[in-house]
Amino acid sequence: MRLSIFPLPGAILFPGLQLPLHIFEPRYRALIGDALARDRRIGMIQPQEPREGAPLYKVGCIGKIEEIEALDDGRYNLILTGETRFRLIEEREVETAFRQVEAEPIADDGDEVLAAVERAGFEREARRFADAQGYKVDWDNVERLDDQSLINGVSQIAPFDPASKQALLEAPDLAARCELLIQLMYFYGRTDGEDDKVTLQ
Repeated sequence: MRLSIFPLPGAILFPGLQLPLHIFEPRYRALIGDALARDRRIGMIQPQEPREGAPLYKVGCIGKIEEIEALDDGRYNLILTGETRFRLIEEREVETAFRQVEAEPIADDGDEVLAAVERAGFEREARRFADAQGYKVDWDNVERLDDQSLINGVSQIAPFDPASKQALLEAPDLAARCELLIQLMYFYGRTDGEDDKVTLQ
C-alpha cells in the first residue's frame, strides 16, 4: 500500500489511541490536504535522525484524521486516531513536497491481554516511576483500563527518547511491550545522586 507519511521524531502513535497535531509547515499542510481529499489517512513514523531526509525507522502507525480545525492562515489542528501498525517496505520517489512510502500493515491481535502477574508487575513499577518523577496519577482510573489501553497509552506518552519509544512500537506483542516498558521505567527512574537528573547509566 502507498502511504503519505509525517516523519516526526519522538511522536509515536499506537492503534486505538489518539495523537493531537498542530500542522504549520507548508509541505505538511499539503500532506493533510491530500489526505482529506482521499481517505483521511496518513502514516506516522519516526526518522532515525532529527534532520531533513533522514532514513526512516521500519515500523510506524497509520492514523485517520478524526477531528480537524482549519485555521485562517492555512494551519491545521487535528486529532489522529491510530488504526494499525505498518512495516516500511521502501520509500517512493515522488514529486510531492511530502514523503511517501510503500508499506504493509502489521496484523495485531486486538484481544491481547496480560497475565495477572505481568499486569501487577507493570503497575508496581509504574507507581515507583511516577513517584520518582513527581507525576500525579489517578491510580483508580489506571486500574480500570484494559491491558492494551494501559500499556500502549503509557508507551505513547512516556518521556523516553525516540529510540526507546520506537522499540516499544516495534515490540511483537503486548507482553513483550509490557516487559520492555517495565525495563525502561526502571532505567529512566534511576537518578544521578549528584544532580538528581534522570540517567540511563
